[in-house]
Amino acid sequence: MSNQEQDQEAILTRARDIISSNEDISTEERDATLRLMQAIAEAYERYSENSDGAEDLKEIFRDAIAPHKLIMAVKSQADELDALRRISLTINSSLDLQTALNLLATEAIHLVKNAERSHIFLYEGERLKFGASFDVEEGLNVPYAMPRPNGLTYFVARNNEAVAVEDIETHPLYRDTLSAWSGSIISVPLKFKGEVIGVMNLSKKVTGQFTNSERRLINMLADQAAAAIFNANLYKRLAETANTDSLTGLPNRRALDERLQEERRFAEQTKRPFAVVMMDLDGFKAINDTFGHNVGDDLLHSLFNFLAQRMRSSDFLARYGGDELTLVMRNTDLEAAQTVTQKAIDLMPQYRFPFPQGKTMELGLSAGIAVYPLHAERPSDLIRAADSALYQAKKHNRGGYVLAKAMTGNLSPIRAKKNTRSE
Repeated sequence: MSNQEQDQEAILTRARDIISSNEDISTEERDATLRLMQAIAEAYERYSENSDGAEDLKEIFRDAIAPHKLIMAVKSQADELDALRRISLTINSSLDLQTALNLLATEAIHLVKNAERSHIFLYEGERLKFGASFDVEEGLNVPYAMPRPNGLTYFVARNNEAVAVEDIETHPLYRDTLSAWSGSIISVPLKFKGEVIGVMNLSKKVTGQFTNSERRLINMLADQAAAAIFNANLYKRLAETANTDSLTGLPNRRALDERLQEERRFAEQTKRPFAVVMMDLDGFKAINDTFGHNVGDDLLHSLFNFLAQRMRSSDFLARYGGDELTLVMRNTDLEAAQTVTQKAIDLMPQYRFPFPQGKTMELGLSAGIAVYPLHAERPSDLIRAADSALYQAKKHNRGGYVLAKAMTGNLSPIRAKKNTRSE
């Protein structure tokens, strides 16, 4: 082989190395570039036999490689920005916090080659709580280990800085782990106006570095994610305020209307009944007349929360207005509704309130019960049926409950059980 041929081979080898080491170019694009170089080399060999080809060949390769690398770099960045724009639009499309977190965990995993798992944790009061996760094999929100107090995620949250771990098995932050974790992971803080509100983790099955492109995309997504989480949290707080009674802290009439619509849809789908109980305090007017409305307000806040804390976790207790409460019970038939209502009535003797001057006042609870679809099918009619039954309880069975009148038939004077009437 002549010196010229050796020089040409060395140049071609070097060119292959340059292109092959560029991680921003896909395998297909690298192969196409190398084929182009080979074609240029062969063409030059055919048409430039009488020239000093080495220097000319360098110029040809340089001219061929430089534009291609520029085009590929621009194309790669354009693809990155397009992916980020698509993900940002997706996660900002919902003001529901959990939906936004689920979308973020699902989409983020596409930003890192060989990624297998993403995790989002929310950070509040110096504590991390699970937000969402996505595993390429197991799917969305599969249970996984919570962050260790001295582990990577807490370190990132407390120090407000991203950390890339190239090999989990050898990194100091994983020194005390018992699990056989391996691969690599990058963890970035989710910051809004300088405050860390969460942490996002992306892990790979393999060890090794995260490319500059991947780091750049992850950091840009983290900024978008933090804004989306903040907005969703703000919307949630505003929605909770709009649906909360300012005096008692219980759900208000607006929240009750929404819950009733939800219960009706659920009942239609499952073919199961649900119950509505209207309740009213006995003796409350005397408290206002004796001690004034400030004491009356304090009593309502105290008593209504006393009752709410003793309801079943599946029950929904709202302040209907004044001294009236509404209890909504899913998957509850007439018999079960009576049992729960009686238990609520029986709680009243257990309640104690510090009245002024150490005085005592007698309080009770009267109730009216209506069940879907026995007494009504529309939520508004169900409320009216229960309220009408409550009126009868206040009039004829104070301190007990009355069942609503069925959609057909007249008022029944028969007691359903002790302290019970049917309307």
